[in-house]
Amino acid sequence: MNILNVVNVYFTLPYFLGNQIKFFTRQGHNIHVICSPSDKLKLYADNQGCKYSEIKIDRRINPLSDIISVVLLWKYIRKNNFDIVVGHTPKAGLLAMLAARLAGVKKRVFFRHGLNYETATGIKRSILIFCEKITSRLSTKIICVSNYLIERSIKDRISPKDKMSVLNIGSCNGVDAINTYNPDNINPNEISSLRDKLGISKTDFIIGFVGRLVKDKGISELVDAFEILNQKNAKLLLVGPLENGDALPLKTVERIKSNPNIIYVGLVENGLELYYSLMNVFILPTHREGFGVSLLEAQAMSIPVLTTAHTGARDAIKPNESGEFIDLSIDSIAQHLLKYIKRVFHDIC
Repeated sequence: MNILNVVNVYFTLPYFLGNQIKFFTRQGHNIHVICSPSDKLKLYADNQGCKYSEIKIDRRINPLSDIISVVLLWKYIRKNNFDIVVGHTPKAGLLAMLAARLAGVKKRVFFRHGLNYETATGIKRSILIFCEKITSRLSTKIICVSNYLIERSIKDRISPKDKMSVLNIGSCNGVDAINTYNPDNINPNEISSLRDKLGISKTDFIIGFVGRLVKDKGISELVDAFEILNQKNAKLLLVGPLENGDALPLKTVERIKSNPNIIYVGLVENGLELYYSLMNVFILPTHREGFGVSLLEAQAMSIPVLTTAHTGARDAIKPNESGEFIDLSIDSIAQHLLKYIKRVFHDIC
């Protein structure tokens, strides 16, 4: 079959799809990918054995740019006569489903990775809900990355139950817990080298976070809670990019960059498992989450995790076995972190 995957930015391809494309191409399927221009797209496509095209897809609503994107997508779909079109993320999903519907594609799959209206308010929230409903109507199948998303979609009347499903128990690509995120496969010398590079001593207690550094991920609350702890042996390791969309308050960014006990390393595309190896506890204090793959990665690395229970993150852990739920408050975050610090360093508390 001819199958097209549409995303808005490159970094979601390896994160959302991993080596799935390579698997399907080896099964004889003809796979194409489309995303906004990126100097990394060709290398990824060559590695996966698929074809690609660059079409700008804005992450924000931009009527003129969006119309141009839909027209270009429609032309590409018509030219290649796709059997299935798959759209990922709210914006790329909407444009892909619309272009595929206009092109007469019979199977149109929308991958729901999250509901971005959950933390929006006012007219913006209404617009985002409307867009989700349109995307749902245009699709013939919706794959949700967690059971939470199905429940929330039904509750908010976004999509009908019979159109939605979850792959296995959740996520879009799972986690390679055998080869990559396996503590038994980590080279101690590489860990030591990274520890030295980041200025971390063996006696430091490392609180870790991996993901986009934005308000929706609870980064402001995490930074506040960490500074309240004021434990001399504790360090906060933040792995992920600072983004303009849903950007952190400038004061929070300044504190991240000026606090000597907060280690900000930015986006890490390779060797992420080494950073997990440095962590004593992993935390995702998210306001909204489709699933929370970073929670799986941390658990695969045998790291206890803390996260909120009111989002899709609830489907990513086994409470009181692989992690604990926290309230989305500075006090709750601080209290749970302090509990783990006390377990390791009784003498500093």
